[in-house]
Amino acid sequence: MNPVKIGVVGCGAIAQVHHLPNLIDLNEQYRVTCVCDVSAGTAEYVANKFGVSRWVTDYRDLLATDVDAVLLCHSDPKTEVALAALEAGKHLFIEKPVCFSQQEIEALLAAQRATGVIAQVGYMKIFDPAYEYAQRRVARMDNIRFVQVNHLHPNNALHLAQFDVRSFDDVPPEALARRREARDAARREAIGDVAPEVERAFFLLAGSMIHDLYGLRFMLGLPERVVYTEIWLEGRAVSFVLQYRGGARAVCTWVDLPDLWDFRETLEVYGDDRRILLSYPTGFARGILSQVTVQGIDDEGVSYRLEPALAWETAFRRELRHFHDCIVNRTEPRTPLASAREDVRLIIDIIERFKEEH
Repeated sequence: MNPVKIGVVGCGAIAQVHHLPNLIDLNEQYRVTCVCDVSAGTAEYVANKFGVSRWVTDYRDLLATDVDAVLLCHSDPKTEVALAALEAGKHLFIEKPVCFSQQEIEALLAAQRATGVIAQVGYMKIFDPAYEYAQRRVARMDNIRFVQVNHLHPNNALHLAQFDVRSFDDVPPEALARRREARDAARREAIGDVAPEVERAFFLLAGSMIHDLYGLRFMLGLPERVVYTEIWLEGRAVSFVLQYRGGARAVCTWVDLPDLWDFRETLEVYGDDRRILLSYPTGFARGILSQVTVQGIDDEGVSYRLEPALAWETAFRRELRHFHDCIVNRTEPRTPLASAREDVRLIIDIIERFKEEH
């Protein structure tokens, strides 16, 4: 079977640290035939580093090649390129955030329905072996009372310093201006004109805490309502409370701690007689595993603590193998484009709850 010919749009950190090394390593499943970046220096550097025969600075030139699929990991918003890829009949892997407004996601879904291609969202956490283990355990809990998410986020540069990630100061000013205009238009479409701290919180929810939101959705389903939202630290911190069926509450917090190297992202699910605690490493790491701990009481009334040894394969690699399976065997994606609709709506609801109280 011939490998899927794939093009990569956006040659920044996530492409250099994870996607391109994994695509090259998965040589029986993929062949990277073209890379694209608005920075000519970055595109050329990445093509040379990873042995890709062609590089371009305009995504339309990439789509005009014979690629079967495209992976989008360029700066947001991605809607314009995603729509063009879908309309060109290319299978689509789109990194988070997919988009910001409900109008954008509906347009993307309409384009996908028209062509029938595979469209998978880069929700890599649910492919993490620790998450899968925790999800199975939570599914057997019939008395969930409390959920807590903490996302303590340092400056990504502290972790990227461990890798040879290159960037070049050659992005055309008009490209930067178009990006800002498109981003502002999407934000206005989603939440209207808001104070700078609310705008900042909105983008951090969509760009970083999206991992926690879809993780909750795949594990617990959709919340019934947003109980409360608070934004502080000039929009660099946000907390909110979600209510789930049966009355359970999830208390979720994201805080920017730029000078603290130690990244912390945890999901904790508590029931009457069992606790599931999941801890993730930073996304800019290799060889550092997520960890899951199960605490409970057995049938003899003895308390136990279980820390299973899990598979080493990374979530990034596993989601790419799944994407290949979806293309070749028409398997239903675990993270279909349609699932992003619920996350877009929830992020808007979280911000609207703050606006109602303030």
